[in-house]
Amino acid sequence: MSEAVPDTVDELVCSARGCRAGAAWGVLWNNPKLHAPARRKVWLACDDHREHLSQYLQVRDFLKDVVPVGDLEQVGA
Repeated sequence: MSEAVPDTVDELVCSARGCRAGAAWGVLWNNPKLHAPARRKVWLACDDHREHLSQYLQVRDFLKDVVPVGDLEQVGA
Protein backbone atom coordinates (compact mmCIF):
# COMPACT_ATOMS: atom_id res chain seq x y z
CA MET A 1 0.00 0.00 0.00
CA SER A 2 1.37 3.43 -0.89
CA GLU A 3 1.95 6.19 1.65
CA ALA A 4 -0.73 8.86 2.02
CA VAL A 5 0.29 12.16 0.42
CA PRO A 6 -1.56 15.41 1.13
CA ASP A 7 -2.43 17.65 -1.81
CA THR A 8 -0.27 20.77 -2.11
CA VAL A 9 -1.75 24.00 -0.80
CA ASP A 10 -1.68 27.49 -2.26
CA GLU A 11 -3.01 30.47 -0.33
CA LEU A 12 -2.87 29.77 3.42
CA VAL A 13 -6.38 31.01 4.22
CA CYS A 14 -8.99 29.19 6.30
CA SER A 15 -11.39 27.06 4.21
CA ALA A 16 -14.41 27.76 6.44
CA ARG A 17 -17.17 29.60 4.62
CA GLY A 18 -16.73 33.37 4.90
CA CYS A 19 -13.50 33.16 6.91
CA ARG A 20 -10.41 34.94 5.59
CA ALA A 21 -8.16 34.29 8.60
CA GLY A 22 -4.71 32.84 8.16
CA ALA A 23 -4.61 29.06 8.32
CA ALA A 24 -2.74 27.33 11.13
CA TRP A 25 -3.91 23.75 10.44
CA GLY A 26 -4.29 21.33 7.58
CA VAL A 27 -7.34 19.09 7.94
CA LEU A 28 -6.59 16.01 5.85
CA TRP A 29 -9.44 13.97 4.48
CA ASN A 30 -10.42 11.40 1.89
CA ASN A 31 -13.77 10.34 0.44
CA PRO A 32 -13.16 6.68 -0.42
CA LYS A 33 -15.95 6.72 -3.01
CA LEU A 34 -14.15 9.44 -4.99
CA HIS A 35 -10.43 9.36 -4.13
CA ALA A 36 -7.64 6.79 -4.23
CA PRO A 37 -6.82 5.46 -0.73
CA ALA A 38 -3.47 7.31 -0.56
CA ARG A 39 -4.91 10.70 -1.59
CA ARG A 40 -5.35 13.31 1.13
CA LYS A 41 -7.45 16.32 0.26
CA VAL A 42 -6.65 19.36 2.41
CA TRP A 43 -8.92 21.89 4.01
CA LEU A 44 -7.08 24.70 5.74
CA ALA A 45 -8.30 25.89 9.12
CA CYS A 46 -7.65 28.78 11.47
CA ASP A 47 -7.65 28.05 15.21
CA ASP A 48 -11.33 29.06 15.45
CA HIS A 49 -12.52 26.65 12.74
CA ARG A 50 -10.22 23.65 13.25
CA GLU A 51 -12.67 21.77 15.46
CA HIS A 52 -15.74 22.56 13.33
CA LEU A 53 -14.15 21.41 10.06
CA SER A 54 -12.69 18.31 11.74
CA GLN A 55 -16.06 17.32 13.22
CA TYR A 56 -17.83 17.85 9.88
CA LEU A 57 -15.46 15.38 8.22
CA GLN A 58 -15.38 12.98 11.18
CA VAL A 59 -19.18 12.54 11.11
CA ARG A 60 -18.85 11.42 7.47
CA ASP A 61 -15.86 9.18 8.31
CA PHE A 62 -13.66 11.21 5.92
CA LEU A 63 -11.23 12.73 8.47
CA LYS A 64 -7.74 11.24 8.31
CA ASP A 65 -5.51 13.67 10.23
CA VAL A 66 -4.98 17.26 11.37
CA VAL A 67 -1.46 18.66 10.96
CA PRO A 68 0.21 22.06 11.44
CA VAL A 69 0.14 24.06 8.20
CA GLY A 70 3.95 24.12 8.23
CA ASP A 71 3.93 20.35 7.59
CA LEU A 72 2.15 20.81 4.24
CA GLU A 73 3.83 21.32 0.89
CA GLN A 74 2.97 24.66 -0.69
CA VAL A 75 2.58 25.23 -4.42
CA GLY A 76 5.81 26.68 -5.80
CA ALA A 77 7.77 25.91 -2.63
